[in-house]
Amino acid sequence: MKYYAAQLCEKGTVAVDDTILVKGAQTAAGSRILKDFKSLFSAEAVTRLENKGYSVAGKAHVGEFGLDLVGEFSYYAEPATELKGASAELVAKKEVKAALGVDMNGAPRRAAALSGVDFLKPTYGTVSRYGVVSCAASGEQLGVYAENAAGIQEIMNVIAGHDAKDGTSLRNESYDYSIAEDVSGKRVCIVKELLEKADEDVKARVLAFAEALRSNGVVVEEISLDIFDVANTAWQILMTAETCNNVSRYDGVKFGHRAAEYKNIDELYVNSRTEGFNFLTKAVILYGSDVLSKNRYQACYDKSLRIRRVVMEKVEALMKEYDAVLSPVCSKTAYEAYDIHDAFTKVFAESVFTAVANLIGTPALVSGGVQLMGKHFGESTLLSLADSVERKGE
Repeated sequence: MKYYAAQLCEKGTVAVDDTILVKGAQTAAGSRILKDFKSLFSAEAVTRLENKGYSVAGKAHVGEFGLDLVGEFSYYAEPATELKGASAELVAKKEVKAALGVDMNGAPRRAAALSGVDFLKPTYGTVSRYGVVSCAASGEQLGVYAENAAGIQEIMNVIAGHDAKDGTSLRNESYDYSIAEDVSGKRVCIVKELLEKADEDVKARVLAFAEALRSNGVVVEEISLDIFDVANTAWQILMTAETCNNVSRYDGVKFGHRAAEYKNIDELYVNSRTEGFNFLTKAVILYGSDVLSKNRYQACYDKSLRIRRVVMEKVEALMKEYDAVLSPVCSKTAYEAYDIHDAFTKVFAESVFTAVANLIGTPALVSGGVQLMGKHFGESTLLSLADSVERKGE
């Protein structure tokens, strides 16, 4: 029960992060501000799974609005000394077959790596975001945890495809999630700048994965590419700006936490939000407000939008030479508990490995504790590469 914010079905087959709506169940996104909120409908991905016979075991704990490293700062979960993601652990312990999570700033990918399971953040727009507690709409994407690439393929074949209720949903009715591509002759690159940011244990994981790929006929080369730091900065600016706007709807009036003491409407807003948001969310709101301010808009927010285009062009050029990028997904193999006042800087530092995929909407797959990033709609290549290594390790 410690992994669930709300347990719904003892024999359920899938878990759902608490940032995804399930009809009749509390959806609080790990935040006190949404305490006791129950949705009148389910997310499109949940509905599609239920229509195919899957059942929701429960709502898994997430960090408030998915802003932290792996879910450590949920209002509803007990503090832990070793940080693990709830959905990732449920899959790792085989308590559920798979889980759905929302990747906004890399938290599900980091959680998957720490728990030794797979997670796919698919191409932006391929899975409906209808029914997601949205924070950074231009880069967040609903994805899948599973034990292996075959498990991800199974769930993605159910939930992917156009949804008219989601304005960001692409028009394709179906997508290819094959794990059977011939990987011999595929080309994969390791980015030196990212590898150098990880500790020795993580480096060893990446290099071991590379050797496993080589033994399957994949060409693996080390390259230099200097876009990741600037891409991370750009995404953090865009993410905080969009989150600042999106969480402004939580004011203590219509639903969620309302302060007990206030003298006027302004105090109601201020007191409810002061009590309802944790320190990290407040820091994100303040930073987002600053980059959207009149004096900073052009230099920060507008410039980040232009950087997004530059990064996309550089990645598209890279993907003409390589089929995937192999990299760390976090700097270490385990996170220890830390003070929430350090969260903003810690998350920023770790997001250098994950930000590109959120910034430009490309797919990213975590397998074996490492990350494979590909071109738009290149999930089959990523899944096939991962499957070739996973089968070799059986």
